[in-house]
Amino acid sequence: MTKEKVMQPNEVLQYLQDNPQFFENYADTLANIYIPHPHNGKVIPISERQIVTLREKNQTLQKKLLELISFGEENDAIGEKMHHFTVALLTFNGLDELLRRINLNLCDDFAVPHTAIRLWNITGNELDSQEFTETSDDIHAIADSLSQPYCGPHIADEIKQWFGADADHLQSFAMIPLRATQTIGLLALGTQEPQRFYPGMGTLHLKRLGELVSTALSRYSIEQNDSD
Repeated sequence: MTKEKVMQPNEVLQYLQDNPQFFENYADTLANIYIPHPHNGKVIPISERQIVTLREKNQTLQKKLLELISFGEENDAIGEKMHHFTVALLTFNGLDELLRRINLNLCDDFAVPHTAIRLWNITGNELDSQEFTETSDDIHAIADSLSQPYCGPHIADEIKQWFGADADHLQSFAMIPLRATQTIGLLALGTQEPQRFYPGMGTLHLKRLGELVSTALSRYSIEQNDSD
C-alpha cells in the first residue's frame, strides 16, 4: 500500500498563494473554520482572526506615526533653539562677552545646567577668565582625537574638575571639540541626568552646536603659521 503524502505547512502556504480562487470557491467552508484567538485562548472564525491581525497592524502603524510626529516636534524645538543661539552669537561685543553668552544660552536655551570651556590657540588669553586656564597636553590630545562629540558617563579627571564643586554630582557628559584652522578648545557639558548624554546617542545637534561656537571664536584663533 502506498502511503499518502502529507503536505507540509510551507507547501500548503505555497498552494494557497498560487491558487487565490480557493478562498472564493470554499468561502462557506472557511467561514465555519475556527482557530485560537492570539491573546485570550478562545476560538474565533478565520475572518475575525484576520480582523484582529489588521487591528494590531493598525495599532503598530499608529504608534510609529506618533513617534515620527514626536521626533519631528522635538527637532523643530531644537532647530528653534539653534536659531536663537545663532542670533545671540551674532550680537556679542568682544571675546569676554561672547564667552558669557555661550554659557548663558547653553543653560537657558538648552537646559544644560553645567558647562565648561577651555581654550588655547586663541588671541585674548590675557583675559582673566577660567576659559583660558592652562590645560595639559592630554586634554589637547583628547580634543584633537574627537572626530565627533563624545557622550557618556566618563570623562578625564582633569576635565571633570572644570565643573568645580558640582563635579561629583554629575552623571553624564558631552565633550565637543572646538576647531577653526586648528583645534582651539574643548566644550564640556555635564548633567545629573544619567541618560541625558549616553553612548550611542545621536550627536548631530551637538556637532552643529560645536561648529557654531567654533565659528564665533574663529576670529580670535591664532593662525597656525603665526604660532609656529
